[in-house]
Amino acid sequence: MPLETVVVAAPYDGDMQPEGSSAIRVGDEVRAAIEAGTPVLALESTILSHGLPRPRNLEVAAEAEQSVRAAGVVPATIGVIDGVAVVGLAATEIERLCTRDGVVKVSVRDLPIARAKRLDGGTTVAATAWLAHRAGIAVMSTGGLGGVHRGASETFDESADLTTLAQTPITLVSAGVKSILDIGATLERLETLNVPVVGYRTNDYPGFYVADSGFALGYRVDTAAEAAALARARDELGLSGAVLVANPIDEASQLDPEFHDRVLAEALAAASAAGITGHDTTPFLLDHMQRATGGRSLDVNLDVYRGNVALGAEIARALAG
Repeated sequence: MPLETVVVAAPYDGDMQPEGSSAIRVGDEVRAAIEAGTPVLALESTILSHGLPRPRNLEVAAEAEQSVRAAGVVPATIGVIDGVAVVGLAATEIERLCTRDGVVKVSVRDLPIARAKRLDGGTTVAATAWLAHRAGIAVMSTGGLGGVHRGASETFDESADLTTLAQTPITLVSAGVKSILDIGATLERLETLNVPVVGYRTNDYPGFYVADSGFALGYRVDTAAEAAALARARDELGLSGAVLVANPIDEASQLDPEFHDRVLAEALAAASAAGITGHDTTPFLLDHMQRATGGRSLDVNLDVYRGNVALGAEIARALAG
């Protein structure tokens, strides 16, 4: 969808939809940056609405946007406010998603439901990538990517992140997929979906909380410029899928791998015993790991996110250049 057809309006004030608004609203600063060729980095909002405790989530949101600006890039945090998908949330809108009860988790399939019911929502990787591309943003950062869940051969539980990224030409920086998932099956699905995955300065696929998931990657890039070149090559070939840049956490900051594996096994057992399934699984497991590690997993989560935001900003700048 051309940028010109996306309606831009002032930040939503919480009382009524802005006059002339559409289902997608691009913030003034983000729109101006896209039109001027200034680098822009898309940021998801489920990490804020569902992934982090209050008030840490609001602090992380402000810190992420500030770090992106310090790198000479315009941040575009994406979410849903009163049913309107917003690309470039205002500070008051980010605060709304971080502090209000009843904020829902919105993937691509949920966008029309959120629209019709005028819901507030944090957008997943899938929805954020789709909306960012619609607005003309080429690069996005997240923490961990969704993927194939354990036991998916029976439950068919697979994140919509994968199929959406297969048809959304964006460059996504993540620390691999969340280690609570079936990493091997996820990599197989990405191969089937023709989504290229490269390691950033590594040939070991990262596992979110740990630098090495135990799975190897065939290709790597060592600079932001190389990642940008890969995105350009994708576009020149007319391919329609994402480029995934797997950026591992520094080994000195990761969870101890043996400790991680033990806590993860306990979390999976607890989820099974509680009958937790579907989209409730990920927040349950992440919360269990946070409590079981005494908050250490949350610190690692934030280190992962900071690193991905920093690299995403570098790639956005290289791609714009």
